[in-house]
Amino acid sequence: MVELTATSVDDPVARSLLTDYFRTRADTFPGNTYTTVFPAREVFEPPRGVFVVLTDDAGAPVGCGGVREIAAGALGPRFEIKHLYLAPETRGRGWGRMLLADLERRAAEVGAREVVLDTHHTLEPAARLYRAAGYAPIEPYNDNPNATVWLGKALDAGSPGRSASPSAQTG
Repeated sequence: MVELTATSVDDPVARSLLTDYFRTRADTFPGNTYTTVFPAREVFEPPRGVFVVLTDDAGAPVGCGGVREIAAGALGPRFEIKHLYLAPETRGRGWGRMLLADLERRAAEVGAREVVLDTHHTLEPAARLYRAAGYAPIEPYNDNPNATVWLGKALDAGSPGRSASPSAQTG
């Protein structure tokens, strides 16, 4: 069974997944100008944030992502989705949707009214995932040198969301 487990970004498993994510981004980034910044542990600690590791049916860690509080927006408390990553061989199974929905749920549970993210226009599969999940273009909210697209989604305060798969375990 696929599991989603909250963990520290300093955990060796999380660090390994983030290293894979950053390496993949650097290897494929236009102009080889990707800027790697490992996240600080404290920005992904409750109640201001959480970092999640996704393990596959065999218990192998194959994905990760985090959500962290940033400055409030027009809708109120705002959280940012960061470092959403799945190992290439696991893509196409719906686990990206599951991970994104889990992060949205966790943000809503601590009071987020909006989730935002930045991405690069060359990440077409990610763009499809975000559009399908209801994200829409917004004005840039940061100066991330790796980003060319900024997206946001309002969260329903009365319904914190749910995991995209009833079989997912969340920790």
